[in-house]
Amino acid sequence: MVQATGPTSARVSRIGSENRRRARRRPEIVEFPEPVSTQWQDLPTFHEALDMHMRRHREGARGLRNAVAASGDTFNWTTIRAWRRGERQPQSAGSFELLARIEARYRLPQGYFRGKLSHAARAVTGSRLSGVKPSERRRLIWHIPDDFDRRPQAEQQEILSWVRRVIISGSTDYRRFQAAAMRDRFALRFPGLVLVTNAGAVEMEASSRAQSLDGPRDAPRQLQAEMADLVAFKTATLTVAGYQRSGVWGSETAAQKIEHLGLLFGALVSAPSGRVRGMGLEGAQLTFGLLVFPAVWDWYVRWREQRRGFYTKWEVDMLRLAIAITRKDFGWLRQSPHLAERVSPIAGLVSDVEVQAAREDWQSACDRMYAHGLVRAKEINRVARVHRDPFEPILPILEADSPVGAYRGITEEIIRRMPGERRYPRSAAESVRSFLMLRLGLHLGVRQKNLRQLLYVERGGSPTPERVLEARRRGELRWSERENGWEVMIPATAFKNSGSSYFSQKPFRLVLPDLGRLYEFIDAYLVRHRSILLGGAADPGTFFVKTAKVSSKTAAYDQNTFYEAWRLIIQRYGIYNPYTGRGVIKGLLPHGPHNVRDVLATHILKLTGSYEQASYAIQDTPETVANHYGRFLPQDKAALAAQVLNKVWAES
Repeated sequence: MVQATGPTSARVSRIGSENRRRARRRPEIVEFPEPVSTQWQDLPTFHEALDMHMRRHREGARGLRNAVAASGDTFNWTTIRAWRRGERQPQSAGSFELLARIEARYRLPQGYFRGKLSHAARAVTGSRLSGVKPSERRRLIWHIPDDFDRRPQAEQQEILSWVRRVIISGSTDYRRFQAAAMRDRFALRFPGLVLVTNAGAVEMEASSRAQSLDGPRDAPRQLQAEMADLVAFKTATLTVAGYQRSGVWGSETAAQKIEHLGLLFGALVSAPSGRVRGMGLEGAQLTFGLLVFPAVWDWYVRWREQRRGFYTKWEVDMLRLAIAITRKDFGWLRQSPHLAERVSPIAGLVSDVEVQAAREDWQSACDRMYAHGLVRAKEINRVARVHRDPFEPILPILEADSPVGAYRGITEEIIRRMPGERRYPRSAAESVRSFLMLRLGLHLGVRQKNLRQLLYVERGGSPTPERVLEARRRGELRWSERENGWEVMIPATAFKNSGSSYFSQKPFRLVLPDLGRLYEFIDAYLVRHRSILLGGAADPGTFFVKTAKVSSKTAAYDQNTFYEAWRLIIQRYGIYNPYTGRGVIKGLLPHGPHNVRDVLATHILKLTGSYEQASYAIQDTPETVANHYGRFLPQDKAALAAQVLNKVWAES
């Protein structure tokens, strides 16, 4: 063998020696390195949490890669560096496996890092959901575990069934009935109705639900004109000369009446042989003049009872509408005798003799309907059943020792799951909006309308004069220099119960507490996030705005979209999902913003036993709280009394 000599062989020898020295200096990889400190903060975003734990264990991206790499792995240490900086997020099965190894190395709970990833990074793209409709897929994907595709098919079906039943639809009897009833799209809609108020002409946002029920099925032109007359009569600032009225409708009340009357006329015009089993009238036969005949109302309330199986307060409210519009001196129908000329006989419902009698003496016909409505309302009210338990979706919260504390846990879950703002600005903005919706709802205790219509003024801006807010019937969030805090001011005229003794014609004012990072998120929302949500859409001026999309006509919430936004927050962050570990409250069901008032009233009742103090939290009267809100059971009352009595035994 000939030994190599010269400069080349010497250089090779030196390189080999250097490599051996480096190998000797390389520290031994410890399977479970000891952290610098056992105390650490649970940071909300993935890259912040990864960076914090790497610093706790004094490891860089290269060292961590070498420690968790297995034979055959091809990922580079720069991948971990990009994760740590927030430049990228794990999205593949191999990346999730790597995260599991890091969690094991740092002795963290399984799924700790994956739970902090944004929705986009956790999206399931497996073939098992390929047969699901795209609209349903978007709703399901948030609630499916990351390893869904690797689970047995039977378990996959179990997961999908649970998510659909509990999270998507809610498993109450009423929700199931409602879902089935919504498939029968029979209601008529009244598009283009304009409400004239002190703030100007506003196109009604009311018939959006009727449109979703019935698609393109509009009411006949003549019926639309009659509806417009009724709405103008009940909403205009001044009545037409010669007419009298008692009370007016706000925009929400008008919207509700339009929807309910659309259901009534839709039932009358629906075919008897179809699923709706309506009366089968022709469109030309529809007129408000029919509502003067007791037989029409009897048919409708019995038709509703047959569909549902029992009577409810809903039918009582409809009969009260019939009573109101036929009331002596003030009823709109009573003051519209010309409608009698548009009524034609209906076989089995209204005879020719009855039609002729109404034309000859309209006042007597209204008297008969008024008296009949009073009797029927009393009869149905006596046997009416509660069609839904308003407390059922939130029972786990109401049964907690601290209902508000339990609901607060949902806001903390939102912060924990909040994605990185730099990489996912829109998702982060939606999370901040969700957090503020729940926090303001818990602090204010106002109805949905007052919350979604809340205006705002940025720091340093001039607050809107109280007189202007009274005319617009809206509240405002603004910075108070005197209180050095964010203040909410809502005029009494903006509330549904503005005539209540609670207000005494005085405005509602509340300075929000600077607790739980509330001010931090309000400032961030106004400075950065709100404009991201708006995109290029016109600014409605409200504090809360929808995420503007290409198909969006407006960024303003209406009654239905705000309810659905709140319900989506509860589905994502409130309901505990045993398959993903996300959500915080076991047994919770989807619900809307109105339930927060139940939570506040019940919380104060459990602590004080005072219906009066509970009424202060929701701007109402003790009687209203006792009848509709607080869930104050005998055992709660006994437990509250025992706190006082047990002190005697503790002192002895």
